[in-house]
Amino acid sequence: MARIILIETSAAVCSTALVSDGAIVSLRLCEDARRQSSLTAPMIKEMLDECCISARDCDAVCVSKGPGSYTGLRVGVSSAKGLCFGAGLPLLAVGTLDLLAAQAADEGAIPQGCKYIIPLIDARRMEVYTAVFSPEGKRLDEVRNLIVEPGCFSSQLSEGPVLFIGDAAGKCKDVLAGPNAFFHQCNPLATSMLRPALEAYKEKRFEDIAYFEPLYLKQFIATVSKKKLF
Repeated sequence: MARIILIETSAAVCSTALVSDGAIVSLRLCEDARRQSSLTAPMIKEMLDECCISARDCDAVCVSKGPGSYTGLRVGVSSAKGLCFGAGLPLLAVGTLDLLAAQAADEGAIPQGCKYIIPLIDARRMEVYTAVFSPEGKRLDEVRNLIVEPGCFSSQLSEGPVLFIGDAAGKCKDVLAGPNAFFHQCNPLATSMLRPALEAYKEKRFEDIAYFEPLYLKQFIATVSKKKLF
């Protein structure tokens, strides 16, 4: 089976994983978002060294494509492209919301009788990136950014148990609280890219390495520091 390098840098936790024979055989994780740019490549090298292989021995690279942190996504995609160009590997991409929907099952977080899984990725203040998924992890609507306020997802919550999962689940708990609302606070992890990555590889859903861009949803706005340098 395929040997795939997995890269996830869309949130505060940076993680990499190596898939071989349909299973995760190596994993690295860093919880300091400020060090993503300097540690992603070394983490990948450590995994390859641990398994006594090189990037050229792999079949593909898969990166989490967002939405998420602008800087984090740039780090992940740049790292993935560098590996693909350097080792002559194809590029795969998995949506971060799709990854979280898969992670719900991986972490045993799906409540009994669950009707929907709704990933929530922090977009600052009470804004999130989100989409609605079936309990099986199939996306049912468009990825979008949303300001969470009372009444959001009322249609889904009226049907039965709903799992809200992601790094914004905690901050939305008070607003969305109710008998059918369940919350699982977590960061997306490379290990949960396993199934989506293998499916994409099997179906040969390869990205154009030169032109592939992450899914940002919002424009990056540079700010001017208020600190005086002189």
